Amino acid sequence: MISRTQRWAYGIPGLPLAMLGLPLYVYLPTFYAGPLGIDLALVGLALLLARATDVVTDPLAGWISDRWPGPGGHRKAPMIMGAVLLLVSAHFLFRPPEGVGFGYLLAASLATYLGWTLITVPYTAWGAELSRDYHGRSQVTAHREAWVIVGTVLAIALPAIWGIADDSAATLDQAATVLLLLLPVALAVCLTLVPETGRPASSGSWSQSLRLLRANRPFQRLLAAYLFNGVANALPATLFLLFVTHVLNADSWAGPLLVAYFAAGILGLPLWLKVARRSNKHRAWAGSMLLASTVFLTVPFLGSGDTTVFLVICILSGLGLGADLALAASLQADVVEWDSHHRGEQRAGLFFGLWGMATKLGLACAVGIAFPLLDVAGFNANAANEAQGLLAISLLYGALPIVFKLIAVRLIWNFPLDRVALLNLRKSLPEESHHETPALDDRLSRRTAPDGMCRNET
Repeated sequence: MISRTQRWAYGIPGLPLAMLGLPLYVYLPTFYAGPLGIDLALVGLALLLARATDVVTDPLAGWISDRWPGPGGHRKAPMIMGAVLLLVSAHFLFRPPEGVGFGYLLAASLATYLGWTLITVPYTAWGAELSRDYHGRSQVTAHREAWVIVGTVLAIALPAIWGIADDSAATLDQAATVLLLLLPVALAVCLTLVPETGRPASSGSWSQSLRLLRANRPFQRLLAAYLFNGVANALPATLFLLFVTHVLNADSWAGPLLVAYFAAGILGLPLWLKVARRSNKHRAWAGSMLLASTVFLTVPFLGSGDTTVFLVICILSGLGLGADLALAASLQADVVEWDSHHRGEQRAGLFFGLWGMATKLGLACAVGIAFPLLDVAGFNANAANEAQGLLAISLLYGALPIVFKLIAVRLIWNFPLDRVALLNLRKSLPEESHHETPALDDRLSRRTAPDGMCRNET
């Protein structure tokens, strides 16, 4: 088990990486379509093509980091390479010369996203390897995600504090400066103070690794729950500004509401870690999703001026954010251990590459669901809307996410890998044993939990 100092050091890179996200998603399209004069449709196409490559690059980066043969460590070396690429490409993306066009935006975006992937995939996989303790893994992920939330809050607050929130060019320039200053320092602290594990890396081919993952039923179940919950979270995230502006008529409240939501996420992290210790991680995560679903039942009934009520909703639903971030990734680390014992090799990178791909797929699904339905309902983002359009955005923002969260709860409620199952797994299959045990899926799925509840696949 790593020390508390090492856990904090491991989490620090999450801050500058999180601060990069908001400028990329919010300010970059406005800047290239506005001051630089590129057609809005071409800006959207360039960013869509760049993001689409994550479907390949995320799992591929994980697989490469699992097999990395060179010096510097199989997690640390790819992270350093990714950091160099990210710092250079973000500079060109956020500070372009005049007269650039579609090709420049596409190339700079591709390089930036690739650099980000080369850091984040090995980084999250590394976190899964830092502790073998069932609850200790949650501590590791909680320290990382706490820094991520802080970075997100700073990305929201700093442009407003410095008076540049309405200037996309100045905001992007600030983001490039902050990234250049903070990312090397954060990585230096992390890479210096946090050890890498000496566990055996994967030697299997790309196709063989994917076949083995397809046979891993706990992983499939967890990934499905994570994807459904990801869509549920992405729908409100995608529609937040539209909901606040058109339904609540409180666009000036957008920043404070977001800060309240993420601040509640930080405060909720210790709470969910305690709940997980008293029950199990999967039940605690399910409880957080049920809390968010219950709170969001009131959203479709809100209207103009209900800002205070919505602030309370943001705080209560934000409390569940910590569980979404920390406990889900900790459960993924348990699945990595299951796979390591089952197959005799370490494939954490590939697991978290697919995990990252699922995160981005959830965002894409939310956009693909929400905007066509809003268009059908006649919603207009640039004008006043009739009752039908306002109802549509209220239902998509507040009601539809509940459906996806309840599906995720159903999938994860009786998840087979709890603390008892993992302890029994270690006894029955010691680390030095590398032979395969095909019946292990069934033994785990039939495991009886401490509360006497039968583990099953339903």
